[in-house]
Amino acid sequence: MHKSLSKPLAEQVRPEKLAEVIGQEHVTGDGKILSEILRTNSPVSLILWGPPGSGKTTLARVFAKELKAEFAEMSAVMSGVADVRKVIELANMNKRFGKPTIVFIDEIHRFNKAQQDSLLPHVENGTITLVGATTENPSFSVISPLLSRSRVIVLNPLSDEAIRKIVLRALKKIGESEDFLAPGSLEFLVKIAGGDARVALGTLDVAMLFSDGGAITPEQLETALGKKMGRHDRKGESHYNLASAFIKSLRGSDENAALYYLARFLQGGEDPLFIARRMVIFASEDIGLADNQALVIAESALEETKNVGMPECQYALFHTALYLVRAPKSREVADAMASALEKAEETPDLLVPIHIRNAVTDLMKNLEYGKGYKWKAGFKHEKGFLPEELKNWKVLPEE
Repeated sequence: MHKSLSKPLAEQVRPEKLAEVIGQEHVTGDGKILSEILRTNSPVSLILWGPPGSGKTTLARVFAKELKAEFAEMSAVMSGVADVRKVIELANMNKRFGKPTIVFIDEIHRFNKAQQDSLLPHVENGTITLVGATTENPSFSVISPLLSRSRVIVLNPLSDEAIRKIVLRALKKIGESEDFLAPGSLEFLVKIAGGDARVALGTLDVAMLFSDGGAITPEQLETALGKKMGRHDRKGESHYNLASAFIKSLRGSDENAALYYLARFLQGGEDPLFIARRMVIFASEDIGLADNQALVIAESALEETKNVGMPECQYALFHTALYLVRAPKSREVADAMASALEKAEETPDLLVPIHIRNAVTDLMKNLEYGKGYKWKAGFKHEKGFLPEELKNWKVLPEE
């Protein structure tokens, strides 16, 4: 039986020095921003933006340890303005003794504006050095005054090689060799981690609890993993990134990419009605008159999605996506719409020509409303239909 650990493996093997951090060398390497901050002993407020398991918490703790600062850790999910006040009191006390205080706020994007505002004066006057961690684009979720007083550090998903090194180092720290893992297990961990060290170490940790004492096998790791959910936040940047990728793939007639991103959407829990509505828009915006049937099919998919729901409505969504991706593309409708809207905005006060107004009273007839107009199919009035000022305007340039 493998020995049990007194605390989670990820905590036991967490780096304590910047030099021990694996996988974010673009910010931790010699001459890079974090190493320079530590080398010059110059605390700077930071927003660490990166996916789960990329090392945000680790870097924040290393930052505080190497700067010999008080480390106050808060979770935006669990904390409020009152908790901020307590931390500021601690920071003020530290300041009197010349000790810096680093306030780490995990998931800072979940702090509302009032909570973020409460931090601002203390960041400005140097009472605290703020380190915020977020998986969301900080330009959408962190107030501008805090952003302008912080450096945004972008962290990447860890590479396969970085995950491999982290796992092997973890084994070494708990006194195990690479043989602790059966053939194929290390590569399995690397594969399922998806750039997230916490997934790799957490899966290994659980597998150790019920392994039979031999080398841990890929099958045991798969059992320990459970079902890994895709990273998708229906209100966050990943939502917009996937939507952008899906639509651009449809527009570029790349069915492999379009169906892949559609699958990512659905597996990540996206509202299928959002996807169906986007395809209705696409049918007019990017296909339009090149294939009028596209709009009919997209509308049908929207109705089926409303009436049938998940998971069966996926058939209609994939059916429609395949039709749209293979259909001929045309921006004529979108270009015509943009041109007409622009001209209407430029000339909102032009009068409708009298000769195409309806004469519904005798007075209107006397004023020559509708004069010369004939109610018959395809009738073209000799004076045209646009105001005189627009008689030479074309909604689309002639080729």
